[in-house]
Amino acid sequence: MPFTPIHMGPGLLLKSVLQRHFSLMVFGWSQIVMDLQPLAVIVTGEGHMHGFTHTYLGAFVIAIIAALSGKFLAELGLRMLDRTQHLPIRWRVAVISAFIGAYSHVLLDSLMHTDIEPFAPWSLNNPLLGWMTIDHLHLFCVGAGLLGLGLYPLIHHWRMRHSHASGHQAR
Repeated sequence: MPFTPIHMGPGLLLKSVLQRHFSLMVFGWSQIVMDLQPLAVIVTGEGHMHGFTHTYLGAFVIAIIAALSGKFLAELGLRMLDRTQHLPIRWRVAVISAFIGAYSHVLLDSLMHTDIEPFAPWSLNNPLLGWMTIDHLHLFCVGAGLLGLGLYPLIHHWRMRHSHASGHQAR
């Protein structure tokens, strides 16, 4: 199913650890952009469900698109939510977040979807398929998300205390 929230679990864990050096909004946007192709296949009934966008080569293209559009969309969203203290999202953060999002999407989907050819056009094999069960994959993603939700305030608090103790302002 396109736009599954399960991919956000590892993103939440990364956000908790990297904090302002990672944009969960850009990461999430890359997940949506990745699944536009499967959505089009579902709507039209034509094409390869997990085609070019679900290859590592396609993920590169998707990451560029997601970084360029996601930075501005995330900043717009933060302004609309009156969360301007998180602005601006630096280009480096947007690019890193989009690339992690796109490549992790291919990796996670490669573990469970039989039609993915992650190394195309060089290889049509998927050596990652079946490395873990779908149940274990979902458990990993949900567990990573819950761990991230729990760690975020702890790490944020620690960084704020450490920052103030050393005389630097946290951003």
